[in-house]
Amino acid sequence: MQNETASIKKISVFALTWPIFIETLLRTMLGNVDTFMLSAYSDDAVAAVGVVNQISYVLIMLYSVVSAGTTVLISQYLGAKKKKEASVVAVTSVAVSLLLGLCAGFVVYFSRRQMLMFLNIPSELMGYAMTFLGIVGGLSFTQAMIATLSAIIRSYGNTRITMYISIGMNILNIIGNSIFLYGLLGAPKMGVAGVAIATVISQAVGVVVMLIVMMTGLNAKFSFRDLVPVPWEILGGILKIGLPSAAEGIAYHGSQLTITRIITVLGTAALTTRVYTLNLMQFVMVFSIAVGQGTQIAVGHLVGAGDNEKAYKTCIRSLKYAIAVAVAIAGVFAFFSEQLLGIFTDDRAIIEMGSSLLLIAIILEPGRVFNIVIINALRAAGDARFPVIMGIISMWGIGVVLSYFLGVACGLGLIGVWIAFAGDEWFRGIAMLLRWRSRIWYKMAFVKNQNIEMTA
Repeated sequence: MQNETASIKKISVFALTWPIFIETLLRTMLGNVDTFMLSAYSDDAVAAVGVVNQISYVLIMLYSVVSAGTTVLISQYLGAKKKKEASVVAVTSVAVSLLLGLCAGFVVYFSRRQMLMFLNIPSELMGYAMTFLGIVGGLSFTQAMIATLSAIIRSYGNTRITMYISIGMNILNIIGNSIFLYGLLGAPKMGVAGVAIATVISQAVGVVVMLIVMMTGLNAKFSFRDLVPVPWEILGGILKIGLPSAAEGIAYHGSQLTITRIITVLGTAALTTRVYTLNLMQFVMVFSIAVGQGTQIAVGHLVGAGDNEKAYKTCIRSLKYAIAVAVAIAGVFAFFSEQLLGIFTDDRAIIEMGSSLLLIAIILEPGRVFNIVIINALRAAGDARFPVIMGIISMWGIGVVLSYFLGVACGLGLIGVWIAFAGDEWFRGIAMLLRWRSRIWYKMAFVKNQNIEMTA
């Protein structure tokens, strides 16, 4: 394995970003593999898994509390050349993720019926949903561990390793789905249960491989003996960054759910158009997400090393590249909108409306880039609260309110909703840029505001 952890300052943001980009792109492409393969088995099963995924998103946000804080703290400590403290953050986050995942899985398993009833799932889907949620949700500690272990490995500069592991997990999941759905190799046809089992097995294998990489491949010493006594200040630092990050995610998904309910007023065709258009826009976002995560790692190391000015310039440079690529990709998608939307539907009304939305996305996506890249950089510098406050104000005060006003009250339909999306993204984006340019975050690095001293 190539050692990429020797000096993160010698690694460009591009070197950190391209493996994350490929990994994220593959996840976007293969994230619906279960749904696609189940479609040949049962439409009801597909619908049930779709409902369960809403609960899975909540679990992912819960587990991101640990992974988000882990990325920032390890990056800062490594930048400050405090390898021992970085290793303590790693083992602490692994232990907390395991405990959190087991507790959440226990709650989900024994309250899954109540959760599904709250989501008003139709009775004919309840059996499928109970089965899938019981297995995937009940054993979701694997998701918690993957999120944290991936954050640890990436923070040490090994973004390519997590990419390879992710590819392997997806391949294993497809093989498992094929075996349990179609009865290959003499296996029983287990339907939804088989797909759930394949998902958990692929995740468990990923956890094992990532643990091996962490313990043997990062040029660092990790000892779980460091958990005694409990490193409370380290744990507090993880939560200080992680909780606001999760709160922002909750605010975003809550606003999107509310906007979805607003769109229901516009009719089924509008809902369908929204789904198809957002599916395409996800591919536009992939590069920005990868740049944001790569920038976060680089900025964290630089801030930890006390090189704030280089951290500042790194974020601005990443922002310019990401905006240029996002506009280019959005432009291509808008130009070929009819062909792309035609992959999903033959309905001319949906294709025409979706094409209009993809045209608006050329303006919308640069605003989103500001948020993705700069918010990640602010978190890496220790400034995690400001994005949450601005997010709640903008997502709800502009995104939700304008969606109803323009889309319903003014009769602009989905075009009005997309204009509201653009207004929200640009308002927050400009606010994030001003915050970054203010350099207030210079004094917020965690490694500068605590007195932990450890010996290797």
